[in-house]
Amino acid sequence: QVQLVESGGGLVQAGGSLRLSCAASGRTFSSYNMGWFRQAPGKQREFVAAIEWSGSSLYYGDSVKGRFTISGDNAKNTVSLQMNSLKPEETAVYYCAARQIPRRGSIYYTGNYDAWGQGTQVTVSA
Repeated sequence: QVQLVESGGGLVQAGGSLRLSCAASGRTFSSYNMGWFRQAPGKQREFVAAIEWSGSSLYYGDSVKGRFTISGDNAKNTVSLQMNSLKPEETAVYYCAARQIPRRGSIYYTGNYDAWGQGTQVTVSA
């Protein structure tokens, strides 16, 4: 099983930027595709972005397209999420998740991920 640790959260003003990082340890990082999710108080956890190493496919939630960028470094066992033009409604706990290769099911669905980090708080002030 892979272990995930997020970092980079914090407080930022609306319109600002943050970069989240996820460090993986344990099983071979390249055995997993990686995703980012977020959960605001009282709301369900929602998909933000994901990366599939084979073919270098990238996926984004509709609300973050054009503003967020997911990237990964297999050599360093890390995946990052660059977030630009942040909005107050994007205040949430952001989670890194790993999905073992191969894995059936939608990459957008929380239930199709095998490991999760503890989350990092992102607060966007108005």
